[in-house]
Amino acid sequence: MPRMVGTLSFGRGRFILELEPHVMMRAKRIFSQVSKRQQGRLSLSATPAVARDIEWFAERYPLAMDSEDAARLDHLARKHEVAMAAVQSVLERSCEPPTFDLAIPARAYQRAAADLVLKTGRLLVGDDVGLGKTATAICVLSEQRARPAVVVTLTHLTGQWRAEIARFAPQLHVLVPKKGTPQPRDLEALTGLIRPDVVVLNYHKLAGWADALVKVFGARCVVFDEVQELRTGTASSKGAAAELIANKCEFRVGLSATPVFNYGGEIRTILQYLEPGCLGTVEEFSTEWCSGWGDEKIKEPKALGSHLRERGLLLRRTSADVVDEVPELAKPIRIPHLVDSDTETIERAQSSAAEFARIVLAATATGIERMQASSEIDWRLRQATGIAKAPYVAAFVRMLLEESEERVLLFGWHKAVYALWRDALKQFLPVFFTGDETAAEKDHAKREFLEGKSRVLVMSLRAGAGLDGLQEKCRCVVFGELDWSPGVHEQCIGRVHRPGQPDAVRAFFLHSDSGSDPLIVEVLGIKRAQAEGIRDPLASGVEEVVDTTERIRRLAESCLRRAASREQQELSA
Repeated sequence: MPRMVGTLSFGRGRFILELEPHVMMRAKRIFSQVSKRQQGRLSLSATPAVARDIEWFAERYPLAMDSEDAARLDHLARKHEVAMAAVQSVLERSCEPPTFDLAIPARAYQRAAADLVLKTGRLLVGDDVGLGKTATAICVLSEQRARPAVVVTLTHLTGQWRAEIARFAPQLHVLVPKKGTPQPRDLEALTGLIRPDVVVLNYHKLAGWADALVKVFGARCVVFDEVQELRTGTASSKGAAAELIANKCEFRVGLSATPVFNYGGEIRTILQYLEPGCLGTVEEFSTEWCSGWGDEKIKEPKALGSHLRERGLLLRRTSADVVDEVPELAKPIRIPHLVDSDTETIERAQSSAAEFARIVLAATATGIERMQASSEIDWRLRQATGIAKAPYVAAFVRMLLEESEERVLLFGWHKAVYALWRDALKQFLPVFFTGDETAAEKDHAKREFLEGKSRVLVMSLRAGAGLDGLQEKCRCVVFGELDWSPGVHEQCIGRVHRPGQPDAVRAFFLHSDSGSDPLIVEVLGIKRAQAEGIRDPLASGVEEVVDTTERIRRLAESCLRRAASREQQELSA
């Protein structure tokens, strides 16, 4: 019988290894996610992947354990092997995926992803915009063992989900809640003879419905559409509610072509909802993947992306990957274009923001004071930049419309900027899809645009995710204002770059050389490198990540420099 060089035990969701000193040194090199400060014993998240690694480690360094802990280790390790076999069959396309009971047959790649969910219990589907992630989820919902189910989506997409389920799986009964909390009639429906198979609700209603969906409805499967909505974690009420539901479900699916909106660390927060602990604790994740403790930037985005892909946590197919089933789309053409801006408007905003800049940079300011001041600087300078370049943006859009029969999808963020565009482009009867319209008004705006009654659809940068149909009539996108997140820009382009688009989409990024735009452009490049490396680790040409100072601090420093320069000029005069 081999000599035991340590022990293994289980407690509170973690494996505890107590090892002899020389074995401990080797273990710390193998289990690199643990803190090097741990002495005498190692504490590791009890996930299937970690269990298989411990099992492999114990073959070389025998560990004593009781029968219950040995059974738990074996169960998790075998679960990992089954998952890895399923992942390999999908990545290598080594076998024909199963069919599902649908009125419209799903494509092979959609069925393969659904099969992976049913075999592993979790998956983040990151397929390109328009490749039918909704159909993939409906494949899962069509399975009896995955019902009853919950779909959580954006407010404007609940009707679209109901329509898609009716189209693909008309046998399923769908409930779309109208109120933020379950009413007596809703509770009766959830437990009635003809209770719904699927509840489709938006993220805003999630907190009010979570208890009922778990305790009354007994959900077995949850689908988080546009799962980047959960990137801030359980600090928000919707995040806490999402965790409550996910932890009670056997099957958990995330859908998003852009799961990383900012820095790569968001991916751990999102995957916590799909497989808790799959990337370790915050400390383990920071040690293994990030630039430092509490840093959201990933050291090697491609390496993390490959890890997620090989583990079957993230599955992403591009149109080129599925060209045998879906005609490949021409790649969108991204065109940065420098436009003029009214410098006086920006200078006035910088002067008014100078006091907030001093708070951001002051060593004595409290965290709340800095947060409030940062928000104020961001709002003032971004709005001022949008206003300062609004006439030039409108002139650019007018040029596009006058030179052709194009229809233009124009993206912005501030109400004051929308008002300027409305006046400058009134001859083209612009319609609006922003945060101020009701669902009916948004539908009307979309219809007016598609029917050609309006040639300009002004849309908020963070509105309309998942919206379908615009690709039939529009191929021209103009960013009149910029977002801090490249994921937002990708989602915006995806409104028209999706199957059914016959032409190459042209996306014009109109930026100024003053105000907030120069820093936003710089930060976008860094964040894009993070997101692309994780999403598509096999692609070439992903930029290396470089360090940068915090964006608001840079805006604050810029404000103070310009304010000091103006004061000096006034004194000299």
